[in-house]
This record gives sequence, C-alpha cells and structure tokens, in this order.
Amino acid sequence: MDNIAKKIKKYEKLVLNFLQERASIKAANVKDCENVVISDKNTHNYQLLTMGWIAARYVHSTSFHLSIAENGKIWIRANWTDIDVAEFLEENGVPKTDIVLGFFPTYMREMSDYAVA
Repeated sequence: MDNIAKKIKKYEKLVLNFLQERASIKAANVKDCENVVISDKNTHNYQLLTMGWIAARYVHSTSFHLSIAENGKIWIRANWTDIDVAEFLEENGVPKTDIVLGFFPTYMREMSDYAVA
C-alpha cells in the first residue's frame, strides 16, 4: 500500500469516527428524527444526514459532507453546524495542507490557511 492509500485509509477512519460521534448526539427537539451516517468508500464521500419529523415539519437535511480526494486531501463540502470541522481535523493530526474548505470558491480558499485544492 502506497503512502497516499495509507493516508486515505487513515483519514477515512477519522472522518467516519467524527460523523458517527455526532450521529449519536440527539437534540431534545428532534426526538422523532434519526441521524444516519452515509459513507461511500468507493468515491470517499461521507455525510451525516438527519431525517424525520420536528412537530409537523418533515426534516431531511445534511449536517456534514466530507470527501477525500485521490491526492489524499479532505474536502469539507458542507457544514451546516457551528462545529469547526477543520479545527477538529487539525487537532487530530491532519495538516492544514490536507484540508480544503470546499464550500468556499477558489478565490476565497486562496486567502485561507488551508489547501486550495
């Protein structure tokens, strides 16, 4: 197994643990909702989905979407929470050069401390 494949495997485990930990947290106002981790290990896409009912409103939303590119960089595609995913990744050993804030356009990513692509 080459270095990139090892890195992808390591990052995949980290991302899945992050999502599974958040999926286990249920807010009091969403007792009729469930959190589901969706992972596609072939394309390296990982999401946390919440679905169910809040009062009379049906909810089907993605809290997080992360992916790992072929070059081993973690792309944060969506984060609809107040949790700083990039900070979590850094605290768990991922260098800023391997984190891409994919929800920003390229010109904004160029101004961040993180990878552009």
